[in-house]
Amino acid sequence: YFRVFKLIELQSTFYKLPRVSTAENWRNIAPPDFEFTLKAWQVITHPPSSPTWRRAGIKPEPGREDRYGFLRPTEENFEAWSRTLEICRVLRAKVCVVQTPPSFGFSEENVRNVRDFFGSIDRGGMDIAWEPRGTWNDHLDVVKELCDSLNLIHAVDIFRRSPVSSHPTCYIRLHGIGRGEVNYKYKYTDDDLRVLLGKVSDLLSSGYREVYVLFNNVYMADDALRFQRLVESELS
Repeated sequence: YFRVFKLIELQSTFYKLPRVSTAENWRNIAPPDFEFTLKAWQVITHPPSSPTWRRAGIKPEPGREDRYGFLRPTEENFEAWSRTLEICRVLRAKVCVVQTPPSFGFSEENVRNVRDFFGSIDRGGMDIAWEPRGTWNDHLDVVKELCDSLNLIHAVDIFRRSPVSSHPTCYIRLHGIGRGEVNYKYKYTDDDLRVLLGKVSDLLSSGYREVYVLFNNVYMADDALRFQRLVESELS
């Protein structure tokens, strides 16, 4: 992998954080210029009723279930963030992705949670890419205000919508083309990848200094390699 790519987004950290020693090993075996990004631990974003909690074998403290997830500004969520940040620091990650579920939709309470949580945490000099799902996408003016006031990257699937934040970094997560928000079984065609390259070029021309492109589909490795080769051919 290190011979082919210079970047990886760790999704395993969403389900369960690794031991610090494991993260240290990942960092040590990777080349010095290899970049890790990762998804924040689900304890911060998803409630204990989420099936991903059960699959990961995480058990909340009895009687305190309503203090986890949904970016609530609670001691439990701040502790979960501290543990996530510890792994980010070991990996020297530049970006941490915080993906909120559709059940964490647009509401006055959730706007407060976003503002209070991101406004309180130590980021350790790292950028945070917020990927809101659900009804937030019907309120992109609010998403923009939150991202700009809190210095967040607006993470998007560029085939579905454009980023609205003013952050100089753009973070693209591709979940497959089709109806709905995800179509993980989709394989990107050569034409799709050419369209993607055009979108990335437009983003850079519009003022973004850096654009991350991550594939999150069944064929992610092959699609990413094909896109990388397309980019290299255009630059040569």
